[in-house]
Amino acid sequence: MVTYQEAATAPLKNTGQIRLYDEAAFGGMRKACDLTARCLDQLAAMVEPGVTTEAIDRFVFEFGMDHDAIPATLNYRGYTKSSCTSINHVVCHGIPDAKPLREGDIVNVDVTYIVDGWHGDSSRMYPVGRIKRAAERLLEVTHESLMRGIAAIRPGARTGAIGAAIQSYAEAERCSVVRDFCGHGVGLLFHDAPNILHYGSPSEGVEMKPGMIFTVEPMINLGRPHVKVLSDGWTAVTRDRSLSAQYEHTIGVTETGCEVFTLSPAGLDRPGLPD
Repeated sequence: MVTYQEAATAPLKNTGQIRLYDEAAFGGMRKACDLTARCLDQLAAMVEPGVTTEAIDRFVFEFGMDHDAIPATLNYRGYTKSSCTSINHVVCHGIPDAKPLREGDIVNVDVTYIVDGWHGDSSRMYPVGRIKRAAERLLEVTHESLMRGIAAIRPGARTGAIGAAIQSYAEAERCSVVRDFCGHGVGLLFHDAPNILHYGSPSEGVEMKPGMIFTVEPMINLGRPHVKVLSDGWTAVTRDRSLSAQYEHTIGVTETGCEVFTLSPAGLDRPGLPD
């Protein structure tokens, strides 16, 4: 039985209940998510051949410190970095390191800032120099999958409508949807109820109600959907070594539809933009 609770009276832990936030909370989320989006905007000019993901991570940390924000991943369940950087066949949770990015790579950078207790969670794909058309197409399909999922968000619909919109489009484009990871409730907690699957049927999932806040973050593969987690306990990769991509936004359900909190102020959150 799914239950909903006014966030103002809910305990600060994941109880399985779905929090419904008020307008003041939406204001807090706008502030946190705007900072995350502006950080990701800054990275657009930084991601190029020869740059290390360690340098990207250092920028994320320092940008946060400069704006009184804490990276949510830093020391989260033993994770020691301020971001996740997932390259090529890495699906998610790639750990920044000293290896330079190479021409033709694609990299996802996932950032969550905590501002006044609110979590702004978003990720984007970045091409490293000139990339192959197959990689370029994967970025386009993945972003379109995200936006089609977001278009399905409205009060009264079920969360399965999000997954159905993503799956039907991605699979029609001969790509696959990763099943092992999902979107999640977010707000005063980094990860909260409900889980947002990126596949399924419009009749499945929980009913969306105004005040819900969650992420939509489809991971789309050029090959098969199967993944494995490496021995570091974090890095997830495609089993067939095919390319994988992900875009993520944080969304609030409104009375008439939804609000995307993590849109780029500079319009840099879409693939295929000119240099």
